[in-house]
Amino acid sequence: MEDLNKYKGIIPALYAAYDDKGNISPERVEKLANYYLEVGVNGLYVGGSSGECVYQTVAERKLVLEHVMKAVGGEMTVIAHIAAASTKESIELAKHAKEVGVDALAAIPPIYYGLPDHAVVKYWTDIIEATDLDFFIYNIPSTTGHELSPEMFVDLLKYPQVVGVKNSSISVLDIQNFRKIQTRDTIIYSGVDEQYIAGRIMGADGGIGSTFGVMPRLYLKLEEMLQNNKLDLAQELQYTINDIIALILIQEGSLYGVMKKVLEINEGIVAGHVRNPLPKITDKDQEAIKKIAELIKKAERKYL
Repeated sequence: MEDLNKYKGIIPALYAAYDDKGNISPERVEKLANYYLEVGVNGLYVGGSSGECVYQTVAERKLVLEHVMKAVGGEMTVIAHIAAASTKESIELAKHAKEVGVDALAAIPPIYYGLPDHAVVKYWTDIIEATDLDFFIYNIPSTTGHELSPEMFVDLLKYPQVVGVKNSSISVLDIQNFRKIQTRDTIIYSGVDEQYIAGRIMGADGGIGSTFGVMPRLYLKLEEMLQNNKLDLAQELQYTINDIIALILIQEGSLYGVMKKVLEINEGIVAGHVRNPLPKITDKDQEAIKKIAELIKKAERKYL
């Protein structure tokens, strides 16, 4: 039986890193990846929503992954999200991910068209069969409009490469349900950052999240509190994190742009703007961004 422990814990979803002209910046990608290595998170999730994957070409997504692996490959777990507009492109990304040495793949269901369950399963299985890499099903019905059913999960577990689910449905009960029906050991990720401790208590092995990237030390402390059974403190810190997330989400600019700017203020990590049509941060956002940055530092001073 494969040791799945390398997939547990806090795994930030890597932000897109552009140069000042809006092109992929290999140097900024590597600096960002190295920052997370130094902070001590358990791994990185590359090429997902936080990485603005749907607004990047296949070649750009390959370039990002190559420089992540150059920076931290072999030193931390790397999961590559390889869903794309077509099965052909997804398989191309999967094979490339295998070539550069990632630990696992992940994919949302096909986007845009409302496909029936059997077509979604076919899409996933085509990707699974393209390599021998571990594979995570990504369940995020709020974005894709498709919900992973218990029947689909059990069916996909027939493939030994399928090692778990990144679950970003709103109900943490789904985590318990996936755990109850699994036919062998799997990794279940909590993908709703505001419910991290709830997801862990319901059976998640860790989390993959976009806000992990802007306050990784706080999530590492949250996990430590859970492991030490300090549930009152964990609840308090989760509430503090959630207040910060709520402020991030109400700005005019995209949450990814806001978080990248906060990371620049607090850590000196420059990752550029977001790519159109995601809304860029505005002058109106600037004071709130400074406040968010200070709230994170304040929470670190209190809890770390």
